[in-house]
Amino acid sequence: MEVNWSSWQPGVRANLLFVIRDRQILLIRKKTGFGAGGINGPGGKLEPGETALEAAVREVGEELSIVPHAPEDMGDLSFQFLDGLAMHVQVFRSRGFDGEPTESVEAEPLWFSIDAIPFHEMWEDDRYWLREMVEGSRFSARFVFDGRSMVYKEIDWLEKVESWA
Repeated sequence: MEVNWSSWQPGVRANLLFVIRDRQILLIRKKTGFGAGGINGPGGKLEPGETALEAAVREVGEELSIVPHAPEDMGDLSFQFLDGLAMHVQVFRSRGFDGEPTESVEAEPLWFSIDAIPFHEMWEDDRYWLREMVEGSRFSARFVFDGRSMVYKEIDWLEKVESWA
């Protein structure tokens, strides 16, 4: 499938927010919704009138009962699925949080070493940008998926900021 990324429009807008602390990253096992059963960062869809940042903070609160500290915008992911789903995801990282990560109906919190991220249980694209994002690389990426299989990837690395790895 050829995608004209210059005129591409997402049908869904969402976010991911990765909390990093002491060379550990907070991920979730999704229990419901898109990607259920897999491991990902907390996040979800924007509600009408919300910014990506507001939605990211809300979603982390709903999924894990924590409030992230000063989330930093690190990049964006554009996903086109062969079944027609088109999704834009804004990616944030946070260095700390208030509260205690708590399992919810939607998500089970899981801490992993930055050096042992379980890519084999995550979406295939994550292995191409997640570690670099933690290490301070801002990016813009485009992916095409056929179900859970990635069939196209393109990543533009934009600038390097402080590494949190």
